[in-house]
Amino acid sequence: MRPSVTRPGRQAPGEGVRIRRAIARDARRLTRLVQASRAYQGPYAPMVAGYRVGPDYIEAHRVFAAVEEATGRLLGFYSLVLDPPELDLMFVADDAQGGGVGRLLVGHLLDEARDAGLTGVRIVSHPPSEGFYLSVGATRTGTERAAPPAVMWDRPELLLPVT
Repeated sequence: MRPSVTRPGRQAPGEGVRIRRAIARDARRLTRLVQASRAYQGPYAPMVAGYRVGPDYIEAHRVFAAVEEATGRLLGFYSLVLDPPELDLMFVADDAQGGGVGRLLVGHLLDEARDAGLTGVRIVSHPPSEGFYLSVGATRTGTERAAPPAVMWDRPELLLPVT
């Protein structure tokens, strides 16, 4: 983590958060985080209603969890696919958003991608999350068209350069 200056009594963004490899035992907590996401309410709700992050998924993919060091509470996670390079999943707990957890996860993802020799990571974003990805350096490259019945809406396609 990068050192930063904060006001007395305030934590720096991402301070007190550790990113670790997810393990099969995390599956239920990851699933709850996905299904509880406010970003998937309303018309987006059907996409995550039955979604499950299973132990088999965690074992087969590079899944990393952001955990509050003091309590062990899961704050967010991401999954990076190497071939072809793509961010498969990224979620941050609703009450942890705006606290630097997402940026910390993206920084970790970039380190992992760099270590794997990748030059860029494709992101097919949930429409309300596009602004976040743009703010961390991704650029819009196109649109992933709806694929009913699984996904009923078009999604922004972005590329996050690995430098």
